[in-house]
Amino acid sequence: MKKPTLVQSVGMVLAACGLLGVSMASAQSEWPKARPVNIVVGFGPGAFTDVIARVVAQKLGETTGGTFTVENRPGAGGNIATGQVKRAAADGYTLLVHSVAYAVNPSLYPNAGYDALKDFVPLALGPRTPNIITVHPATPAKDLKELIELARKEKLSYASSGIGTTTHLSVERLKVAAKVDITHVPYQPAQAINAVVAGHAPMSSTSMPPAVPQIKAGKIRAIAVTSAKRSALLPDVPSVTEFGYTDFDDYTWVGFFLPAGTPQALVDRINAEINKAMELPESKEKFVSLGMESTRNSSAEFGTFLSAEVDKWGAVVKSTGAKVE
Repeated sequence: MKKPTLVQSVGMVLAACGLLGVSMASAQSEWPKARPVNIVVGFGPGAFTDVIARVVAQKLGETTGGTFTVENRPGAGGNIATGQVKRAAADGYTLLVHSVAYAVNPSLYPNAGYDALKDFVPLALGPRTPNIITVHPATPAKDLKELIELARKEKLSYASSGIGTTTHLSVERLKVAAKVDITHVPYQPAQAINAVVAGHAPMSSTSMPPAVPQIKAGKIRAIAVTSAKRSALLPDVPSVTEFGYTDFDDYTWVGFFLPAGTPQALVDRINAEINKAMELPESKEKFVSLGMESTRNSSAEFGTFLSAEVDKWGAVVKSTGAKVE
């Protein structure tokens, strides 16, 4: 067979590139109609990440006409799901829904299996909520100042949503700043708040979703939120910074991610659709019922936020010595 000339070879390469470009453009224009979009959640059914994923998946189906499925892959603090999506094709048909643990795990685990800033495209920041410190009604402390003073006089313990969660690390930061020792007792996320309601622990640090109903029912007392400012969802509850502890702006958040290499045009399109879904009245109402709020954001804005979160929590993990074997 006669070998192609240099000109013919160059032409073949250009033609292939052209076909590839057409193929990529076609794939982007078809999204999400070509096949079902799989949304992989790093935690089990009923977790707030799962609830958010299902709300957004339903609305995406309604607004785009595509089919969106939710797959729960719990385990290792979300690392199992993260590994699955990392290996997926970068074509917009596999999304990862994770929590703030996405930014914490690379520092917390000996081998989380991913680089938070290189292996994924930060697609969109979903709803977020400050962490909240609460106490059992029998605990005499009425605010954070009194709680710190009590911790200096008595041996206290606090329930958190698990080792290495921001609910754990927020209090560890506070302990260092206040120079007090409070024993950490890790629970499963759904059980931490129940431990305080039942009186098994005098205080807790959790995200707001499980705490708000118990606060409103009078079964626990809110002490402070860990954001720099008060939460609009509980405006009567002061922030940690109001008591003189600076640099506290700790949130539990939900994030949407795509595998690295996903074309920017497709990233922008999916980002716009997710923002549209989150801004629908029914979505916002559900977020508020969970004690969470969302704000429209671009992929670039989420990327800037994520980079700061990775740095912050990496430093906290290092300073506290927290780790998961």
